Amino acid sequence: MKKQNAAGIMVLATLFFALAAGAQDNAQPAQTGPQGPALPANSDPQNIQAYIELLRADVRQQKAEMVGEVMLLSAADAAKFWPIYEEYDNELAKLNDLRVANIKEYASSYDQMTDAKADELIQKAFSYRKQRSELLAKYYERVKQALGGIEAARFIQVEDQLLMIIDLQIDSALPVVGQGS
Repeated sequence: MKKQNAAGIMVLATLFFALAAGAQDNAQPAQTGPQGPALPANSDPQNIQAYIELLRADVRQQKAEMVGEVMLLSAADAAKFWPIYEEYDNELAKLNDLRVANIKEYASSYDQMTDAKADELIQKAFSYRKQRSELLAKYYERVKQALGGIEAARFIQVEDQLLMIIDLQIDSALPVVGQGS
């Protein structure tokens, strides 16, 4: 039972992470069950991982579309912005892999959580947030150099808002430590 609970937490948390930005899209939402997104028919870990990767790619595309709608760039500015954004998004995806790994580790440790493991996981979460903040600062400077301060500020505002929404959705999907064991 405890192993099923931990596995369920891992799958739900990872799927919520993959689908998080989809809530902002005006398109029809994905089919969901009472617990959230429907799982693929075959729950083999490799199939779930492939499903997660497909969902993450879709979320990244939806997020980029939303950024494009808010940025309101001329063709000349868009030609400067999108290559920078693509580099940023690739670095963010790699950084998000750290977060996914931390969530998976949380799920696998959930039923036998210790003070030391809880501290380790929180320290990793702090490190992730610090690295993400540094990444945003780095790309703020790049966009500012290419397009100016107003466009760079607009990019950071929309990106930060989207990331906060995603953070809230992920965090609300995870059970509070020590309340399920």
